[in-house]
Amino acid sequence: MSARAGEPFALARALADVRELLAGPVPEAGPTVAEGEPGKGEWTTTTGPGFRIVPLWEGDSLTGVHGPEWNEAVDASESHLADLAAELDREWGPRRVVPLHVPMLRRQRGVPVDPLFEALFSEDLYGDLTVWGPVAGTGRWVALGVGHSDGDAPLVLAALVSLRPVTAPDTDDG
Repeated sequence: MSARAGEPFALARALADVRELLAGPVPEAGPTVAEGEPGKGEWTTTTGPGFRIVPLWEGDSLTGVHGPEWNEAVDASESHLADLAAELDREWGPRRVVPLHVPMLRRQRGVPVDPLFEALFSEDLYGDLTVWGPVAGTGRWVALGVGHSDGDAPLVLAALVSLRPVTAPDTDDG
């Protein structure tokens, strides 16, 4: 669960959160650390060497949800991502997609992956990334992604900022 559980999606708030993330502190080095709300433990941020990830929205639990209702929940999360991406396109220009299947397959085989991808996967963010960068005037990269751990877990829309280019390996050679 994230600290955004139970909050409705609000485009203006999500835009403000992404802008704040872009302008905020990002560690150059150090370990990857996931933090939660005091007393609740709900995920609030993950920082690591050259990146920071935050939840923007969390949907409802999908326990017992099947068929059309499950599809509606997935469609809603994808719509939130598309709406936010469209606004960011207007500010930063066109986005690109960074697929995560190669680092995910490597991780499943026990092959080490980039700390950024490891941090995403640790928060069950397995969906492809929608990426801008470097964002003019900052030299930073920003990405959005949606994911969830299994068919019953809520979908989570998250944003990340990185001091380095956000790219994935082209082939699964490792």
